[in-house]
Amino acid sequence: MTLDRRALIVSGLAIPGLVLGAAPAAARAASMPAVPGEMVMGSPTAPVQFVVYASASCPHCAHWWTDILPQVRKGFIDTGKVRMVFREFLTPPPEFAAAGFILARRIPGKYFEVLTTVFEKQASIYESEKLWEGLEAIGQQYGLTAQQFAETLRDPKALEAVNARFARAQTDGIEGTPTFFVAGAQVDGSDFTALTRAFAVAAKG
Repeated sequence: MTLDRRALIVSGLAIPGLVLGAAPAAARAASMPAVPGEMVMGSPTAPVQFVVYASASCPHCAHWWTDILPQVRKGFIDTGKVRMVFREFLTPPPEFAAAGFILARRIPGKYFEVLTTVFEKQASIYESEKLWEGLEAIGQQYGLTAQQFAETLRDPKALEAVNARFARAQTDGIEGTPTFFVAGAQVDGSDFTALTRAFAVAAKG
């Protein structure tokens, strides 16, 4: 179950789960500083920062993204109470995760929309064992020709950038996905109740 490595090679990919020597992220007590390449959902002036580390190839992330995030958006993000900061992480198969992120960035102004589609179709793509074709179909859904899709995944600068973002996430001490921080403190739990509790605590300062 692999992408065509002649078209997509995750060069210099660090091993998922390898921590490169950061202090434990849970020890932070303030909002986490911005990092290059992060994507923001919601108002940038929302009072509570919600940082999400997730992988486009992670089934647990797909479940959270499609089942829990809509509740978080409705209750907190779309109402201006919380801003979600999304940071990309690569988990096995890393080629699929990297390709999903690169594809999402290729469609102007629709990063989260494309990523949502990747998560929604992740299970069926895995079941088919046609990872390249599955992502190519998503690209076509958003207006890319087969040639444009192939060129997108062959772009060395895009691949270098996604690897750099992954390496940066590892320096934050992230070992697996999904991982969440609210106002700089790691959240123990991923369900809506746990996140709601964390947002309430953060809102009180």
